[in-house]
Order: sequence, then structure tokens, then C-alpha cells
Amino acid sequence: MSIVEETARARPAVPAHPLETFTAVPAHGAPPRPVRPRARPAPPPETGPGAAPGSGQQAAGRTPTVRERVAELDGLRAAVEAGPGPGATEAQHAKGKLTARERLALLFDEGSFTEVEPFRRHRATGFGLEAKRPHTDGVVTGWGLVDGRRVFAYAHDFRIFGGALGEAHAQKIHKIMDMAESAGAPLVGLCDGAGARIQEGVTALAGYGGIFRRNVRNSGVIPQISVLLGPCAGGAAYSPALTDFVFMVRGTAQMFITGPDVVRAVTGEDITHEALGGADAHATASGVAHFAYDDEETCLDEVRYLLSLLPANNRELPPAAGEADPVDRRCEGLAGLVPADPARSYDMRAVIEEIADDGELFEVHEGWATNVVCALVRLGGEVAGVVANQPASLAGVLDIHASEKAARFVQMCDAFNIPLVTLVDVPGFLPGVGQEHGGVIRHGAKLLYAYCNATVPRISVVLRKAYGGAYIVMDSLSIGADLALAWPVNEIAVMGAEGAAGVVFRREIAASADPEATRAERIEEYRRALMHPYYAAERGLVDDVIDPAETRSRIIDALAAFRSKHAPLPSRKHGNQPQ
Repeated sequence: MSIVEETARARPAVPAHPLETFTAVPAHGAPPRPVRPRARPAPPPETGPGAAPGSGQQAAGRTPTVRERVAELDGLRAAVEAGPGPGATEAQHAKGKLTARERLALLFDEGSFTEVEPFRRHRATGFGLEAKRPHTDGVVTGWGLVDGRRVFAYAHDFRIFGGALGEAHAQKIHKIMDMAESAGAPLVGLCDGAGARIQEGVTALAGYGGIFRRNVRNSGVIPQISVLLGPCAGGAAYSPALTDFVFMVRGTAQMFITGPDVVRAVTGEDITHEALGGADAHATASGVAHFAYDDEETCLDEVRYLLSLLPANNRELPPAAGEADPVDRRCEGLAGLVPADPARSYDMRAVIEEIADDGELFEVHEGWATNVVCALVRLGGEVAGVVANQPASLAGVLDIHASEKAARFVQMCDAFNIPLVTLVDVPGFLPGVGQEHGGVIRHGAKLLYAYCNATVPRISVVLRKAYGGAYIVMDSLSIGADLALAWPVNEIAVMGAEGAAGVVFRREIAASADPEATRAERIEEYRRALMHPYYAAERGLVDDVIDPAETRSRIIDALAAFRSKHAPLPSRKHGNQPQ
């Protein structure tokens, strides 16, 4: 007999005990009034050690006891947690992948996970679905603690329907997303699914629509992190693209709108799943993935670390840490890291490591658009976002991809109350027909818009060169930086001295008996007049020129000064930012 049938049976009458009557005597001499006798319930049958044999078993026509129901519940829960069977688990492990529950165990603090709707099953019929109704419907949802802080999550279970999304599956994800929004806590999606459940038709597609709508509604409200640990194809790929961060594991995670077979049929191009939509493809070529790792354990450990740098929601500040690294530590090594010659290259990461607490930085989009560095660091124990030109890649110029990368990072930091530090060493925007026709103006405007719209504390430091429109875009004082500092080797100008002299003194150089000598003289003249280290400071475009060794302490002091900054935006529905 099923559980539903058993609980639907009428309860048998409780045997009556002898009734006792008595009379209550009220105060003030009122006449006695009879008291209604009460029936005493029969004691429950004995169970457990010492009980009569068979006394705890369910007899026909008898309602099971609470203990019996609890034992039944424990057995059912154990079966749900075990999953569809050892064969399915072995097949998952054979692909180099963990199960959904193994992944959640790595994500959350030990023993802290609370599951929601473990007994949910689909109600679809047709194509044999009515005979296959596993619990959880292929997705595990709930919440737990990450370093003691509440986080909500859902994890596709590839062992059940290949993790494909159906109506019940989608409703479970909708519910946990709504819970995360109500609780004001981060949401992590562990993705390993085969897309929409074809047998359920358009109902499955509507389920994706509900996920996308909630992704957008929660954008900038709670941190949303997508972790791709298996396939994510078709419409399913849009949800990770709408979240704040995307993690992928090499060799097992793939994400694409149309797979290799469709590409081959339509275009004739022959490509593998990994080359088309693998972790490295999205981490270096498309920019869809922010992080790529070799195994799930490392990936999920890095997700935990990222969460330690983010606030629970947009109404809170990022969690602070202890100040193990002295705030007033001088960075004497910076003078040796950055050459005074603006034409010489160096690695901006080394500069950031010198400035940051304990030399630690968490770089975002490390493999994509490498001519700009975006990283989360701690300065004086407080989280800050760093945007910096990278002279070691394309001389640090801004181009289409670098502008998009930096703009997205600036918007994320602003949304979650993370102050911004901009380290400037930029020769300009990358010239070329491909850049112009690709829309470098439109994409560059994204970064400009992001900075102008940001209301968090913003500190900029010009290390060496800052030329033309790129100087303005890299959070100059004119677009709203709260404090602009510069090193004594800075060159802030419309363009480099060589190019400027070629324009301003073109006719004189051409008419000279020794054009090269004249050109060299005019370049030096222009540099002395308009590009000396104090030209911008004299005009209030730089607030101070500082010793590079003081960079760390000056930035930390400025961030502390502007921590309570209030910069209200005009009343509007939203801006119409460049796309």
C-alpha cells in the first residue's frame, strides 16, 4: 500500500476510557456548576527496545505511529540522497565529474547545507515520463554557509534526466532564486545539464524564461555566480551570461548556443566541443567565462574565496579582514618595477601585488583582453577593485575587448559597494580599421559610462603616461574621480611628444635643412612645455604628485576618507548606456 493510500484511510475510533465527573465550586458562594467530562486518549503502542514483538509494525487497518512515519521518512530521504543508483554515480565519476551533492559538500561548510524540496517530482505524462518520476527531478536546491555566511545554491544532477530542465525542475530553481532575493544572500548555480527536457515541450522553455527574468531582477542586488561543470547548451547558456561571474572546468564544461554538429551542417566548419565552447575558448576568446580551472575541487575552492570578497547584497559593504599587512607599509620596490622610459614594458600585476595586502590579488578575466588588468584585492583589510592598464600586453592600449572587460568590472564593483582604484599607464586607444569598424567608439563609451555612473569611492593614480581620450576614460578627475594622484614620472597630454611635435611643427620640420635635428629639438621643447610631471598638477587636474613608495598608504588613506561617500544620481528609470 502506498504512502498516499495509507494516509487517506479513515482513522479508527479511539477506545473510550471511563469518564469521571466532578463539580467545580465557584467563588462568592455561587451555586456549583457541572464540569464537562473529558475523554483521555489511549496511550500509544509500545515501540523500540523492550516492546512486544510486532507492536511497532503497521497492521492492516491501523494508522502508523509517528515513530514509524519518521523511520519511513529517514529511509526515503536516504534513498533520495543516494540518487538513482551506483551505476549512474559511477558513470558520472568516469567522466571526471562529481555528483551534485558532492559538489555542494565542497562548496558549503561541513554539515551546513539545508535542502529544499528534496521530494519534488514532475507531473508530466507522455513519452514514458509517467513511469519515470525520480525525486528532486534532477536538481538539488537549498542553502548553506560559506565561511559562516549564508549562501543559496542549486546544482543540476546529471544522473537524473541528464540534468535536463522540466517544469518541476525549473520551479525548484525559481523558488531558490526567490528565496535568495528575499534573504539578501548570494546565489550560486552549479550547472551540469543537457538543456530543456524535450519531452515536456514548451513548458520547459517557459521554465528558462522564469530563470532569465529572475537573473535580471537580481542583477546588482545579490551576487550571482554560475559554475559550469558540464554541458550548458542552447537557451540554457543565457543564464550564466546574465550572472556576475562565470567559472568553468577544463575538459568537462562546454557552453554554446549551437553545438558542433549544427555548426558543421550549416557552415561546414569542423570543430570539437571543447574548441567551440570549452573553458579556454570562453576564458580567452569570447570572454564569457571569467575563470577557468583544471578540476572541480580547485574551481569550487576559488568560488568560496570569491564569495569572501563580496557583500551578501547591494545594501551591505564587502566583509573586512584583519590588517595583518601594515597600512603604512612603504612600497620601495615600485621605483624599480616601473621604468621611467614610457616606451619600456613591465608587468602591471607586479605593481598591484606590491600595493595589495600580503601581495594577493584575485584577477578577473585573466586570459581575456590582457591589455587591461581587473582584480579584487584588499587594502588595509578592506576590499577594493583595481583596474589597470597592462604595458606588457599591446603596450597597455585600450581596445574593444579591454573596454568591455573593464566596463563590466567597474559596474560590478559599483553595484556591490566595492571602491575602485585605477592605475593608469595608457598610450591611447588602439588604432586600426578593424577597431573602428568593430565599434571601438561605442565600446570605449561603455567604460566611460561605467566610470561616470559609479558612485563608490574612486581613486586614480597615473604611473607614467596618460594620453588623449584614453586618459579621460581611465577615471580622470574630469569624469568624477574623487582623488587623482600621479607619480613624478607622469606624462599627461593629448598625445605623445613625438606625435604632437610632428603635428604642431610639421611645416618647420619639413622646411628645415636638417629635419631630424629640428624634429628632436621640437619634441624636447614640447615635452618641457606641456608634458613635465607638474603640468597637470598646476592646473588642478591632479590632486598631488607622490613618491611611488607612498602609493599604498595614500590609496588606503583616501579610501578611508571617502568610505561614507554619498553621491546620489538623478531620478530616472535607468540610463541608456552604450551597447
